[in-house]
Amino acid sequence: MLAYVYKSLRKPDTYLYLREKDAFALVPDAILAPLGQLALVLQVDLQEGRRLAREDSAVVRRNLVSLGFHLQRPETVLDPLVSGGVGDG
Repeated sequence: MLAYVYKSLRKPDTYLYLREKDAFALVPDAILAPLGQLALVLQVDLQEGRRLAREDSAVVRRNLVSLGFHLQRPETVLDPLVSGGVGDG
C-alpha cells in the first residue's frame, strides 16, 4: 500500500498520510485547516512488517483504508511541574 506523506508547514513535527496523492478532500476540514500549508515529503510503501520511526505501520494502514488519511502529531510530554506533579491535590 502506497502512502503519500505531507509535512505541515504550520505545525512542527506534524505529518498527514494520504492513501492517494493530493487527496485532501478525504480529510475533514476541522483536521486539515489547522495544518496550514502542506508539503509532500515522502512516498512510502507501507507493506506489512514495514517499520516506521514514530508510528505503528499497522495503525497507519488501517486508518488509510478506513478513513483515507492518518494524522501523525508530535508526542505530548507533560511537565510534572505544571500539572499532575508531586504536591498537586
